[in-house]
Amino acid sequence: MEVAVTIGPDSLLQVNGADQGGSRWKQPNDDSDRSSSPSVLRCVTSTWKEGLLNRKRPFVGRCCHSCTPQSQARLFNSSIPSLGLRNVIYINETHTRHRGWLARRLSYVLFVLERDVQKDMFARNVVDNVLNNSRVESAIVEVATELDPAATEAGVEHKAVSKVRRKARGFLQEMVANISPAFIRLTGWALLKLFNGFFWSIQIHKGQLEMVKKAATEYNAPLVFLPVHKSHIDYLLITFILFCHNIKAPHIAAGNNLNIPIFSTLIRKLGGFFIRRKLDETPDGKKDVLYRSLLYVYTEELLRQQQFLEVFLEGTRSRSGKPSPARAGMLSIVVDALCNGVIPEVMVVPVGISYDRILEGNYNSEQLGKPKKNESLWGVACGVLRMLRKNYGCVRVDFTQPFSLKEYLDTQRSRHLPPTLSLEQTLVPTIIDAQPDQAQFEGEQEEQPNSRDLSDEPWRRQVIANLAKHVLFTANKSSAVMSTHIVACLLLYRHRQGVALSKLVEDFFNMKEEILSRDFDLGFSGNSEDVVMHALHLLDNCVNVTSTNRNTEFTIAPSKTVPALFELNFYSNGLFHVFISDAIIACSALALLREQAASEVEGEQGGPSILLSQERLIRKAAGLSHFLTNEVAVAPPCQTIYQVFHDAVSRLIQYGVLYVAEEDQEELTPSPTEEPWPKKFPEPLSWRSDEEDEDSDFAEEQRDRYLKVSLSPEHQEFFVFLQRLLSPVLEAYSGAAIFVHSLSQPMTEPEYTQQLFRYLLTRTEKGVAAYGESATHYLVKNTVRTFKELGVLKERRENHVSLVELSSTFLPQANRNKLLYYILGFTLL
Repeated sequence: MEVAVTIGPDSLLQVNGADQGGSRWKQPNDDSDRSSSPSVLRCVTSTWKEGLLNRKRPFVGRCCHSCTPQSQARLFNSSIPSLGLRNVIYINETHTRHRGWLARRLSYVLFVLERDVQKDMFARNVVDNVLNNSRVESAIVEVATELDPAATEAGVEHKAVSKVRRKARGFLQEMVANISPAFIRLTGWALLKLFNGFFWSIQIHKGQLEMVKKAATEYNAPLVFLPVHKSHIDYLLITFILFCHNIKAPHIAAGNNLNIPIFSTLIRKLGGFFIRRKLDETPDGKKDVLYRSLLYVYTEELLRQQQFLEVFLEGTRSRSGKPSPARAGMLSIVVDALCNGVIPEVMVVPVGISYDRILEGNYNSEQLGKPKKNESLWGVACGVLRMLRKNYGCVRVDFTQPFSLKEYLDTQRSRHLPPTLSLEQTLVPTIIDAQPDQAQFEGEQEEQPNSRDLSDEPWRRQVIANLAKHVLFTANKSSAVMSTHIVACLLLYRHRQGVALSKLVEDFFNMKEEILSRDFDLGFSGNSEDVVMHALHLLDNCVNVTSTNRNTEFTIAPSKTVPALFELNFYSNGLFHVFISDAIIACSALALLREQAASEVEGEQGGPSILLSQERLIRKAAGLSHFLTNEVAVAPPCQTIYQVFHDAVSRLIQYGVLYVAEEDQEELTPSPTEEPWPKKFPEPLSWRSDEEDEDSDFAEEQRDRYLKVSLSPEHQEFFVFLQRLLSPVLEAYSGAAIFVHSLSQPMTEPEYTQQLFRYLLTRTEKGVAAYGESATHYLVKNTVRTFKELGVLKERRENHVSLVELSSTFLPQANRNKLLYYILGFTLL
């Protein structure tokens, strides 16, 4: 008989719920406490009782030592990491100046009243200053002239100019924030009540906030916060945390989709200003010169008045659990303001945010192809009511070390920036001609002039794009891994057919230690049994908990429904960045072994070789990382691909998953037709450590060596796990490569995307796809984007409509087959 079990949080340890001053929840310390636990917890046979983490927590969020070495030394001292974590929603009388019974009852009120937030902290006369700016005046005249050429005539102001000026004032009044200190205090009190209702804790690292607070008080420069974007609550979360630590509330760039009655007023009073999601929303699609100038000058005015900014580089919430590609429009305004002398300095603060469970629940409706619902006041009200009936676990916010934007730009001016190669230039020769993919590394070797200036437009665009990528990479790398991320990942990619609860707890503990060993932090602490139960409770609609007998252990398995797989994949992707470089190496090793086996079958003497050239392995991994450039970033722009994958190989050798076949070095030599490995790399980007002396064995390590994959069951299990992490992505791309054969005539991109999505979803629903999560709508859109960049699909205009069709390169079926075989080579069958 199969028994369904309801998982409850009754006995769970408050994960990350304890402040330095106490705990909000009682931890089950003895058998009497555990006796009141749900039956599922009593059935756990694992004896893991580690309590606190066995491995020391890493301190995440230091700024880049390569791009901003001076900033890295600022604001930081050896005591910063030891300041530890704090739950910002745990407030009692010890956080106020008062004591006693009444202080305990009114602790929230007293706390918010004692926060330092005053009207004179914020911008004044913004609208008039912006409208009187020479850039805006020029834009007004330009637009008025288009309406009526007589508008430029001397004399009294022309009525066309007056009309455009009124239009500009209207745009600006719709845009600007109107921060109210009283409303910030009121919202702070309300959020303390609400957050305590549906979050167990909101954790921050006190050392990180100490660096931000020091930067805010000691440097005469505005701070620009650049967070990852996971949920609508991100807007409130950062302002609330800064308010609690007496740091000035930032002006927040919000999409105009949130500009809805009543709600928009509340957002403005908290610092939000509304910008168009698409700057050129004009009927003819031309650049809106007036709106662009207003946004540009308004942002400059805020920075000139030392206001803090908060900008979401992704532009929209991530629907995949991974960062979306960076959009650098607002960031470019900040860079220009610095370079044009409007402000002498800007401090940049990437911010990582992690949720046990996002308040939106999931984005399954959108991942199933349904259009995004427009925000409305009724929708906001219903969302709040819905949230009050649930608990969403824990939240972790990581403020990384502030760094000088001026220093970053100065570093880039003295650096050899590689030329930007398209995906088509990089990969098509490899896919079509099966030639060594030398183009993948050309950008890392070609030197360019040492001195560049932002007046050079191509160089300016590249520097700003690299800055946005660097910031987003840092914010994502600093984001803590949550318990739901680990559990979802284990269930999907290690125990997809189900696992005993005790084994899940054991693997959870091992995964936790593995993450910490890679210098990523965790958004939880406590006994692994309790943390796993906490995660299963939050993922209860995505997992099945069953038992065939009351006296046996319970089995946990992921639900096989498409929405459940989509949701588990969303949370599992919170772990994607931790293992991505190792996963690419694992898939590349699989591809190389297959290539070698195929070459032996074609008639070469001897059995299939099990030796892997490290150089060929890294080349293969570089190609795959380029191919997946729209899925994940394996490194910041200042780091070479060679460095990343060399480190990944070294790490897998250290773990024993790969090992060096020293005795076989002479048995396998590179083919005489094979391109020699490029040894020369730009000195600033060399992977040689600065601490290594001249007598080190660096040159010895740099030579090629041959590797074997360990056949140990434990190592094989980990190797297969790494390959499975990428399997849904590769399955989506291989499905898209199959579907492209059906493109017989041009069609619009939305139509093509929708047909491809229906094809992949049908494969999932019929059980043809091994990984149902490969049919998510965001993956489908990414495949289309990648195929366009790769030159498989090309765009052309016809009757003012943009159509996609097969390019001439991939029109021959043989080349389309080569594309499919290239992708399948990396895929675990």
